Amino acid sequence: MGTNVLLTGTPGVGKTTLIRKSLDRLDVRCGGFYTDEIREGRRRVGFGIVSLAGDRGILAHVDIKSRSRVGRYGVNVDDIERIGVRALEGALRDSDLIVIDEIARMELYAPSFKRMVICCLDSPKPVLGTIQERKDPFLADIRRRDDVTVVRVTEANRDALVPRILDALGTITSL
Repeated sequence: MGTNVLLTGTPGVGKTTLIRKSLDRLDVRCGGFYTDEIREGRRRVGFGIVSLAGDRGILAHVDIKSRSRVGRYGVNVDDIERIGVRALEGALRDSDLIVIDEIARMELYAPSFKRMVICCLDSPKPVLGTIQERKDPFLADIRRRDDVTVVRVTEANRDALVPRILDALGTITSL
């Protein structure tokens, strides 16, 4: 089974930046997705979901009317499936490293996403991703897996973590 490295920490601490810096140091085929903020001026109004192949959708937005909500954001389950799940399916098929940024409350509204996360973690391919700190049975089960290394990111340690992440990924760095 592959080695899976999941970063956790408070919002805005630099988890996605660490993933990007780690990917820059690897010469392997990567697939998957990341999330980013949607802003109007200085105000955050939502979150985007972007595949590493460049496909983009809306993960959640203040203007989305949905039964699936996190705070003031309506969650767009269709784009989680269209962008996120498809990106993970492609990564399982075609990549050396699977990127899942992130596994969190918004994404968990899509049952197909939860199933695909487990498929990725169960695969022989390593996963590099982020996982929300919140208490949730699904997230807790992932954190407890023997094949998952959880790395807590803080402002104090983040600048030194890329080598640790690459080391935790192990054999992928020698491909």
